[in-house]
Amino acid sequence: MRPLPRSVVALGVVSLLTDVSSEMIYPLLPVFLTATLGAGPVFLGLIEGLAEAVASLSKIVAGGLSDRMPRRKPLVVAGYTLSSLARPLVALAAAPWHVLLIRFADRVGKGVRGAPRDALIATAVPAHELGRAYGFHRAMDHLGAALGPLLASAALFLGAELRVVFGLALVPGLLSVLALLVGVHEEPVARVTRATDPATASGLGAPFYRYLGVLALFTLGNSSDAFLILRAQQAGVPLPLVPLVWMLHSLVKAGASTSLGALSDRVGARRAIGLGFGVYAAAYLGFAGVRGPLAATALFAVYALYHALVEGPERALVARLAPPEARGRAFGLYHAVTGAMLLPASLLTGFVWQASGPAAAFGLGAALAGLAAAMLFWWVPEPDVAR
Repeated sequence: MRPLPRSVVALGVVSLLTDVSSEMIYPLLPVFLTATLGAGPVFLGLIEGLAEAVASLSKIVAGGLSDRMPRRKPLVVAGYTLSSLARPLVALAAAPWHVLLIRFADRVGKGVRGAPRDALIATAVPAHELGRAYGFHRAMDHLGAALGPLLASAALFLGAELRVVFGLALVPGLLSVLALLVGVHEEPVARVTRATDPATASGLGAPFYRYLGVLALFTLGNSSDAFLILRAQQAGVPLPLVPLVWMLHSLVKAGASTSLGALSDRVGARRAIGLGFGVYAAAYLGFAGVRGPLAATALFAVYALYHALVEGPERALVARLAPPEARGRAFGLYHAVTGAMLLPASLLTGFVWQASGPAAAFGLGAALAGLAAAMLFWWVPEPDVAR
């Protein structure tokens, strides 16, 4: 198996460093907002809700814009730079609304970079290696998500204050931008407009939109991971060990994403995604009836395998279903749909949990995953991939 292109490896390093920076701050932000700045839970929810809404809108705009530019890299650089400079400003926040503005800027940066970056990866590797390339990128992202909290905990253990930890997050953020500038190379290309066939005049065909519909259905049952953490605590995982369980979850994703992403290049992205949906359903059924901390910890590892199975192949299928000149827009829509569905998904899970208990809530998520898997094979074609 030949090595991945330098630009793909560099983008993986960029993602790792960015997630180290982000995860040094994010797990500590609720405590900082409530205990230090005096914000209430409603304001905390407002911050996260607005942040994700802004990110979803930004992804659509940036993805379409990148299709009309000779290079996508400038948008990727702009997005990573904005987030890397804005995020550590939390260290200077004196009021909750300061954090709101900072998270707003951070999420705009994430929205601007996401779709052009994924489209850039698609141009760097042959179509039959897309699953491995996206799997590697997700693996590096998850590794950063595991390292960030460890570094933050180490700094706090050594006596650093919260604001100092937030300020230190600037270092990996700036290193990520440097790695992007130095390591990623993109040749300029002429953007063209697809011919006037009514079925494809928009640049995206019906199979792509059916695929988005399947993902929207699945995401409706894929609520916030906060419910899984709550369920783990109910099963007996002590609060001090919850971060370690979450770190295990991230490490399993990091270790398995590249190889399971490459699996989709051999068996087809649709089969890999369908298998991932099945693993998700099994994990959710397990959470529905889980008893004991060891069982809950094992289920987090199984749940991580779902992520490793689908995150790379999902992006690979987007790239294969969309024509090259419309990939930025396609990834923008993909990120926007999957991001926007998280709010109704979490509300639905919370309502069912409150009305009928956690077993019913997780059972509903498993059922929707099974239905989405069936629709994926019935409704979405597997594109031919030339080797």
